[in-house]
Amino acid sequence: MDSMQLRACVGSWPGVTEDIKWGCDLVFSVADKMFCVIDATPAAQGGSGRLSFKVDDDRFLELTDRPGILPAPYMARAKWICLAEPGAMSDAELKPLLRRSYELVRAKLTKAKQRELGEG
Repeated sequence: MDSMQLRACVGSWPGVTEDIKWGCDLVFSVADKMFCVIDATPAAQGGSGRLSFKVDDDRFLELTDRPGILPAPYMARAKWICLAEPGAMSDAELKPLLRRSYELVRAKLTKAKQRELGEG
């Protein structure tokens, strides 16, 4: 999944914002809390397209045992994974995991903030 496909997938969820951090990473957040990051540097300029996001604690080891999926640098302690290879996961498998990442991060917001965002 590239950055445009990712934007189409997650961009319409309640409260989702996007910005560029660290020079080249497209970051998707809910209420300023990151739930997904992709290297947005074009492949022609050396971009990797690596995609990182939060997963359930009980899925972390299962997913990182698969080829092409690594603990996300700096975020592994928070149970984030990194798809280091574009074909490491199909879009059909990836989309529900991205939604779950959004839900996990949103669930940590205050109840008032969750109500403000509306149905998720």
